[in-house]
Amino acid sequence: MSASPKHAVVRIHLLELIRDNLEPHQKLPTERRLSDELGVSRLTVRRAVEQLVDEGEVYRIQGSGTYVAEPAIRKRELLTSFSDDMRSRGLTPGAKLLKAEETVAGARESWLLGVSPGEPLVHLLRLRSAGSVPMCLEEVWLLARLVPGLLATPLEDSLYETLLARYSITLDRTQQQVRATVVDNAQAALLEVPALTPALLVERVTYDVRGRAVELACSLYRGDRYTLEQTLRRSQ
Repeated sequence: MSASPKHAVVRIHLLELIRDNLEPHQKLPTERRLSDELGVSRLTVRRAVEQLVDEGEVYRIQGSGTYVAEPAIRKRELLTSFSDDMRSRGLTPGAKLLKAEETVAGARESWLLGVSPGEPLVHLLRLRSAGSVPMCLEEVWLLARLVPGLLATPLEDSLYETLLARYSITLDRTQQQVRATVVDNAQAALLEVPALTPALLVERVTYDVRGRAVELACSLYRGDRYTLEQTLRRSQ
């Protein structure tokens, strides 16, 4: 073992093992086997594995063992659609429409969208997937006056592409908040994860090039499959 902390060296060894020899959902060697092969204590192995669990590289099943996790989809700090994100990673995006209706802005929607209460809205709820794997629940409110006839069009493709192609709406910027949460029973069933699984809740308001608030969206992402990346710079 090198001069680095032993658990850090074991972590690197496990990452190389995962990269070179194991597929998602394959089982890692047992703590006892790794301890014998690497000449370290089982406690050292356990610390390394716990770090990989925290990083989302592996996951545990009680009474069964530790398994390789699916690679996380990393969303960078750019205004791109879910479909664009998936295609850029060689995955096929999908959308299952769960709800599509006309509604009106309540106090929350009117405040966030900058419109009067009672403003007509289009409300959509879709289950988004990547390569047939459920990835997030996406709830969207759009100003109805900007998207006449939207409910009569197919809504299984990229919404942003539809806004541009059909309504000449070019989106320019978004303001969003991200917080950690867990999924409830209904959400878990749709996302195909256990109830109370960690998730990311992203709430955003998106504006077009004319400065109009066009979209209010709340997206619930599986915490085991999605990572948000940000680049932060010091103020001058």
